Amino acid sequence: MMASEKAKELAAKQKAQVKAEKERKKNSTDPRDWGQIRQIKESYRITAEHDPQLPMVLAAGFFGPLLLGILLGFLVKPMWAWVLLGIMAGLTLAMFLFTRRVKNSVYKRYEGQPGSAEIALNMLPKGWSSTPVINATRQMDVVHRAVGPGGLILVGEGDPQRLKSLLATEVKRHEQTAYGVKVHTIQMGEEPGQVPLAKLADHIKKMPKQLDQLQIDDVNKRLRAMDAVRSRMPLPKGPLPQQTSRRAMRGR
Repeated sequence: MMASEKAKELAAKQKAQVKAEKERKKNSTDPRDWGQIRQIKESYRITAEHDPQLPMVLAAGFFGPLLLGILLGFLVKPMWAWVLLGIMAGLTLAMFLFTRRVKNSVYKRYEGQPGSAEIALNMLPKGWSSTPVINATRQMDVVHRAVGPGGLILVGEGDPQRLKSLLATEVKRHEQTAYGVKVHTIQMGEEPGQVPLAKLADHIKKMPKQLDQLQIDDVNKRLRAMDAVRSRMPLPKGPLPQQTSRRAMRGR
């Protein structure tokens, strides 16, 4: 009898915990707690505020293939197959256009803000990891890091001249830690020789493959140990770049 009561009490406690967790996620403002439908709705709402043409673009993307499917249905039977194909093609095209417009809107909103390279680094596909603001100066010169198949990459943003010395310092530190792994540097910006924010993720993804998954894991382990030591060191005085939400732009 005692065991039965305890089992009921435990089941009730677990049920209450599940209910509380659902309620927390329902009221959460963190995109990581949202379901896919809510993420898409919020992404649409935020993007539409900065992109008034979004509804027309999505409508054209959906109804264009649908109307083409209907037209082909009149010419080549059976019509229902062409209409279904038009609906599927329309949904695919509309989602593709939506994703592109969301990314472009995010880039436009954050372009020019210190620390904005983190936005692009969060667009990198599976297999890449990024660490924002591993070093910064009081003048808002910032260095981020990405590790993936394309290698170990340091991304600097800020004054080009000041970044040279800041990146050189980080390259030396990372080469000593990564043991033979070449460290690549990229300056983000609009100046000659720099990579714009909107093209940064694609630029990194196109870099030749240099590391396999075992090497990536080993490098990340060494870098975490280095960061643990660095975190106990005093940061430069003055304001640091504002951190942006890691998933605000993903829509998923």
